[in-house]
Amino acid sequence: MTTKKLYIKTYGCQMNVYDSARMADVLAPLGYAPTEVPEQADLILLNTCHIREKASEKVFSEVGRLRPLKGLAEADGRRLLIAVAGCVAQAEGEEIQRRAPAVDIVLGPQTYHRLPELVRRAEGGERGRGLVDTDFPVESKFDFLPEEAAGQGPAAFLSVQEGCDKFCSFCVVPYTRGAEASRPAARVIEEARRLVAGGAVEITLLGQNVNAYHGEAPASSSSGAGVGDTWSLARLIRALAEIEGLERIRYTTSHPRDMADDLIAAHAEVPALMPYLHLPVQAGSDRILAAMNRKHDAEAYRRLVGRLREARPDLAVSGDFIVGFPGERDRDFAETLRLVSDVGYAQAYSFKYSPRPGTPAAGTGEQVPEPVKAERLAMLQQLLDEQQIAFNRATVGRRLPVLLERAGRREGQLAGRSPYMQSVAVEAPPRLLGRIAEIEILEARPNGVTGRVVTLDTDRAPDRPRNPQPEGRAPAPAA
Repeated sequence: MTTKKLYIKTYGCQMNVYDSARMADVLAPLGYAPTEVPEQADLILLNTCHIREKASEKVFSEVGRLRPLKGLAEADGRRLLIAVAGCVAQAEGEEIQRRAPAVDIVLGPQTYHRLPELVRRAEGGERGRGLVDTDFPVESKFDFLPEEAAGQGPAAFLSVQEGCDKFCSFCVVPYTRGAEASRPAARVIEEARRLVAGGAVEITLLGQNVNAYHGEAPASSSSGAGVGDTWSLARLIRALAEIEGLERIRYTTSHPRDMADDLIAAHAEVPALMPYLHLPVQAGSDRILAAMNRKHDAEAYRRLVGRLREARPDLAVSGDFIVGFPGERDRDFAETLRLVSDVGYAQAYSFKYSPRPGTPAAGTGEQVPEPVKAERLAMLQQLLDEQQIAFNRATVGRRLPVLLERAGRREGQLAGRSPYMQSVAVEAPPRLLGRIAEIEILEARPNGVTGRVVTLDTDRAPDRPRNPQPEGRAPAPAA
């Protein structure tokens, strides 16, 4: 079989990173091998995200930059195909085909198991609407995927849930990813075992609303499951923690409404579950939370964080925030700043609101002026940055187990993540790559810490050190 080159550019979330890897897997039997050089590619695939501002226009701009490569490939005696996948493809499929004739294939995030057939047809000269696949098929794409072609490395992603039923008024995910669906627990465990066999020490469970996981229970007497029984995310985590060689488990992204009691308990009782939780709240004003259709208020979020920290005192929390949501007033924004001060975040992501076509919030007349959004975002990010550097400083002098997962920026340096998802850089020999080492934290920086290797730490679970609370942070109230 002639080897062809596949170039994938991935936008957005970790789910898209995972999806891109699986699309590479399904194309491997057709002879496609990855390349980092688009000029050498026979197939360029843009795996898109619809969350950020002007996402569609950025895709059209990227296609415009790539279009000349088709002529260069033809001059070289090759045919170059361009495919657009992901959430922008789902939302803008026919528009992409109309505005960007250089695009050969358009497919949504639920149909990439059909990509090989679309590629075969495009290679055979087919064009047009038949190569646009943005259905929500009855069958699960995961039922048709091959095993992973290669290990992801020491820190791997594993998709367990897709879609969202929450319908936040600003969000396109329910329209581009569909309703909540969970993979059967047995399939997840099987894939996790393969990842560990391929070298994974840490696995991050992925989902648009991952703590809503309700996968079919394994059909075995040992699980105690009957026909139609389901597992929660907590039950799945406990099963994964029994896999020999899997030292660390994380999950993202969560919704406050789905943080069940058994999942809170898992944070206290499962040593492999890392003390870091990404728990978006979006705003601190009850009026804005109601307009966002979040179906919880700010005090409920505070109580939830308090319960989680009671279960796991050293838990580090990160969040998402939107400023300038339609109708947001100064006092609403002040409530967001108060919530941030009350909770204290180790990390956070914050953005200016931008309308998403088709979402309820996009049609409201109370849009906040851009200069006001920019001013509020700067104020919020200053507070969040202060909290992040304070959290990092609180770990200086401590010894933390760090998974060294990649080469550092400087020669002789390795980089990894602490249990709290801090980026950690150390001087270390290459033989420690992929291993957990005990690192003494020496210096705090805005976006991470540096340290020195003390001992290897692969034979014991991470300890539970004192809570690295940022200076001056008031703990959230317990439930």
